[in-house]
Amino acid sequence: MSLPPRQTSAMAVVSLIMGILGWTALPFIGSVAAIITGHLARAEIRRRPLELEGDGMALAGLILGWIIVIGSLLALLVILLFFGGLAWFAATQS
Repeated sequence: MSLPPRQTSAMAVVSLIMGILGWTALPFIGSVAAIITGHLARAEIRRRPLELEGDGMALAGLILGWIIVIGSLLALLVILLFFGGLAWFAATQS
């Protein structure tokens, strides 16, 4: 008796595609979609391990998405600190 072949989770594929799009065409929207679909895909694969595969693709989409989100937040923080520092410096020079 052999098991039927496992199918790749569609959510895992979507997560990977959105993670790649997050780096290219849709920077923030693609990354958020990659994170959401990546978590959904991994949960779906854990619930049905004999039927579905693609955990690596889902994980890759998650990583790509989180890198962009964290990088964007850090860039925003650096920009705010830079201009806040300039404003503080200008205020002390008057």
